[in-house]
Amino acid sequence: MARETLPDLVVFLAVARDRSFTRAAAQLGVSPSALSHTIRRLEERVGVRLLSRTTRNVSPTDAGERLLRTVGPHFDEINAEVEALGELREKPAGTIRITAGDHAAETILWPVLRKLLPDYPDIIVEVNVETGFTDIVADRFDAGLRLGEAIAKDMIAVRIGPDFRLVVVGAPSYFAGHKPPRVPQDLAEHECINFRFPSTGLYAWEFEKGGRELRVRVEGQLIFNNTALVCQAVLAGRGLAFIPEDVTADAVADGRLIRVLDDWTPPFPGYHLYYPSRRQQSPAFALLVEALRYRG
Repeated sequence: MARETLPDLVVFLAVARDRSFTRAAAQLGVSPSALSHTIRRLEERVGVRLLSRTTRNVSPTDAGERLLRTVGPHFDEINAEVEALGELREKPAGTIRITAGDHAAETILWPVLRKLLPDYPDIIVEVNVETGFTDIVADRFDAGLRLGEAIAKDMIAVRIGPDFRLVVVGAPSYFAGHKPPRVPQDLAEHECINFRFPSTGLYAWEFEKGGRELRVRVEGQLIFNNTALVCQAVLAGRGLAFIPEDVTADAVADGRLIRVLDDWTPPFPGYHLYYPSRRQQSPAFALLVEALRYRG
């Protein structure tokens, strides 16, 4: 079939269905004379008359009726599929892959997903929980969740949580045999529960006071890469831990944990959702961004 036949068939279908060059021309946005010329060209190409024309009306010939009956439904299906694709562009749907640390995934991401996803059954969210820093472009993630100070400058960052604070805590059973530290340097005399990042190794506890910053490498029998396990160990009296303030709040309130060195642990920028600046946002991704956006 010649390439120019397709647009000619579109014209034929419009005229044959409307039984009018004038109405079809208005629908297609061209002049009636242009449509008449297109129909004559199509009839010459197929070698049969397709439309009967009088001064009052237009009707398909037998050949025209056959063409309308056989070709028309196929064009209708094509139009329906094109419209469906347009709906996909507007309708929140598809898969979103996100990488996040365990604390961010549990305290920020999951509460939002739990409320959002029931209303959008066509959205699939894959969450990869890991403690290391991930190249979201190379590993084909749509976005990542990290603390604001840890995000590369070439990323778009959207704040999704309040200021963040790590606190040093220990159980009363631990302090029964150890004097609470007064300054970060005193941690050298304590059993501490370490946290290991895959990319950077053991985390050096970071402190700040009066513009003075300290990084202290602590020692102890236990090393984890999971916040929940650190919490279990500190509650069991196995040493001091440096963990998110919100994780310890209930245990501090009911006396199961005691905070120390509070004057050395100021808050800093909280969690952000980050993604490449060149990323084309799908409706599903844009919806998730707005749902996560911090408005405190």
